[in-house]
Amino acid sequence: MSTGEGKYAVGFVGIGKMGVPMAARIAAQGYPLHAYDAAESALNAISAVSGVSVAKSLADIGRECEVVILMLPDSKVVKKVLYGDKDGLAAHLKKGAVVIDMSSSEPSVTRELGARLKAAGVELIDAPVSGGVKRAVDGSLAIIAGGDAQVIARVKPLLLTMGKSVIETGVLGSGHAMKALNNYVSAAGLLAACEALKVGADFGIAPDKIVAVLNASSGKNNSTENKLMQFIVSGQFNSGFTLGLMKKDINIATDLAHSLGAETLLGEVLLKSWADAEAKLSGAADHTEIYRALERGGRK
Repeated sequence: MSTGEGKYAVGFVGIGKMGVPMAARIAAQGYPLHAYDAAESALNAISAVSGVSVAKSLADIGRECEVVILMLPDSKVVKKVLYGDKDGLAAHLKKGAVVIDMSSSEPSVTRELGARLKAAGVELIDAPVSGGVKRAVDGSLAIIAGGDAQVIARVKPLLLTMGKSVIETGVLGSGHAMKALNNYVSAAGLLAACEALKVGADFGIAPDKIVAVLNASSGKNNSTENKLMQFIVSGQFNSGFTLGLMKKDINIATDLAHSLGAETLLGEVLLKSWADAEAKLSGAADHTEIYRALERGGRK
């Protein structure tokens, strides 16, 4: 229900490291927010946030909310939430409702779900984010939005409570495609930066000098600026984004390329490197810990 000044009720499904600060920013802007997660610990975390109501079920989210945000691990979980074995969210959504999938999902599945929801009178847009936990906290996320431009316009003020910019990429699924492609490029940059850091350190160059040269030169990238000193040289390895999620996004990007008949010369090597790191460290390790995989003797 609308509550004046465009502040309609919002559902938020998926309360993880990113979900808590994102939901908090929505509630802080006066949107009535109803949160749901299958994990009781997640609900306990979000219940402490001012302005957030904890929903007892997905059915409650569907009945109460005009817009529902999904912040889930992957397309498989998104599909299960919407069309679960017995009682998914989609069965309870009102006609005219908007679902915003902010997960890192597969573009082809997003299109499939969009058509299915559309037939029931519900709109779907994909709006994954880039920026990590720090930018989720300060509301400066980059939001990559795919889908009907008019639907995006309807929810853009809501999106801007969480992000500094909303970049519209075109047709439904294009946001998820670009999120995966962005992380493909990010993963390549981080791996190259970590290899340079290790080789330079093995040669006897101080890590801070290596990073200083990279950032003053043509090798500068997001990882050299925002990850090497902060999470790797410091030994913190706590950026808030897992190695398994990075590998998943690389896989989505390479699968997308294959489906289009495109060649990715770096793709297979990159995917193997991250898969090897996951095998050594576990998917739950922070993605910056790929440096530790290099320290353990390189690739298998």
